[in-house]
Amino acid sequence: MSSSTIVSFAAGAVTGSSTVQRIEATPNGTVVIVDATPFHPVDHTWPDQPGDSGEIAFDGSAVRITEALMAAVSDEGELAVGVDIPVKRGAEGWTWLVGHPLDGDAPEWLTEGARVELSVDVPRRAGLSRGHTACHLASLALDLALSDLWRKDPGADALGNPNFEAKANQSSRIHEDGAVDEYRLGKSLRRAGFDTETFAATLADREAAINTQLAAWVDSAAPSRVVADGSTIVDRRSWHCELPDGTAEILCGGTHVASLDEFVSISVSLDLTDPQLLVMTTTAVIAA
Repeated sequence: MSSSTIVSFAAGAVTGSSTVQRIEATPNGTVVIVDATPFHPVDHTWPDQPGDSGEIAFDGSAVRITEALMAAVSDEGELAVGVDIPVKRGAEGWTWLVGHPLDGDAPEWLTEGARVELSVDVPRRAGLSRGHTACHLASLALDLALSDLWRKDPGADALGNPNFEAKANQSSRIHEDGAVDEYRLGKSLRRAGFDTETFAATLADREAAINTQLAAWVDSAAPSRVVADGSTIVDRRSWHCELPDGTAEILCGGTHVASLDEFVSISVSLDLTDPQLLVMTTTAVIAA
């Protein structure tokens, strides 16, 4: 297998025709590799956005895809899928692919060389795209709301504000129409110049400021898109959103809405039950 999978999800595609390249039994079940796909796979190193589900079809018959995964084949021909991939995405000596795990065994018509039709579950993709866009906007609003709490420069985010997100985020999990992010507020963050005590004492005010900013951004109905440097799964992609405060550009391998007019609202709640761990829950309400 000499070339990485061509992907079309960055442009919003949810269907496509493709040629089956490989079918292999793995610990994740039977996995199908095709030359081109609209399916967004969950990343094996930063699994924030779940992979697409959907179907592979041929001549009126179809089989379910449970959740698309990253896959890679070594120069020696060994296929690794998902968390079993032993290297980071883009590492030399590997060809990078999208794996399509089947719900059950491969039917007789699904063979190497077959020309098949792929279709993504559209409502789920749309919900995850809204969740991912809301997650990025919430992180930018969080950075802005905490900007006065830094005694040292932590570096700037996509809008030029102190980048709390980059310094403190330890996990991000996107779901349909929302996300949950966790931020570590330990000694290393205090050494970096962040005032955790004032933050804890003003938590409610910070949450209110974030939600006020998110409401303003949603009201702007700003355009949003994914920009890709190339067509394969390993090419660099970034999210662009033309906010009133400036165009935000964030490296991102996921999917996003086309405009913030898809939302009625985006809001967050901040939880500091554990003083060492901030949990931010983001919730989007969609337009009818």
